[in-house]
Amino acid sequence: MNPNTVFTGAAVTAEVRNKVLRDTYKLLSITLFFSAIMAAVSMTIAMPPIMSLVCSIGALLLVWFVLPKTAHSSTGIFVVFGFTGLLGLGLGPMLSSYLSIPGGSQIIMTAMGGTGAIFLGLSGYALMTKKDFSFLSGMLFAGFIVVLVAALANIFFQIPALSLAISGAVILIMSGFILVDTSRIVNGGETNYIMATAGLYLAIYNIFVSLLQILGIFNSED
Repeated sequence: MNPNTVFTGAAVTAEVRNKVLRDTYKLLSITLFFSAIMAAVSMTIAMPPIMSLVCSIGALLLVWFVLPKTAHSSTGIFVVFGFTGLLGLGLGPMLSSYLSIPGGSQIIMTAMGGTGAIFLGLSGYALMTKKDFSFLSGMLFAGFIVVLVAALANIFFQIPALSLAISGAVILIMSGFILVDTSRIVNGGETNYIMATAGLYLAIYNIFVSLLQILGIFNSED
């Protein structure tokens, strides 16, 4: 798989778009599996919760500063595995905490199923309709900034209702990014499957974590 697909002409051909799409889904599937393995390793060794923050920071540094410089070479593949592996490791303590409560395993499975349904449904819709959802990008980015500020504020206030609202907003925003990212591939706006994989993975990861938090809040109120 060539991470930097080269094409000629004014438009990206259907063949190029289909290749980018296939390579993206292939790498996405592998990285999701790898991330799950790293989460299992983290749970097995009982990694302390503080390491989740360390792993998240490390993953963000990779995807923000390293990946853009390496995405057009095979090195980018290793960077993608690096940041998805770190996020998987960081999930371990959270998953362990859910497994320690009554119905925790059901919460995790429900979140996994919900995440899969959201991704497949939205990606399928973008693939079938071939609509251009790039007009959502600005609104989604602005919404993400607002949610980020609210999440930072809630670290100090610890308001359950606000936590629920933030998680719900994250799911909506990341669902929008799935539509945008998939439509960019379909319409030839994204020809680098490494960058496409990174974007879709982050959307899936955040949806899963947010669903976990929402289900956990409702479970605690039972």
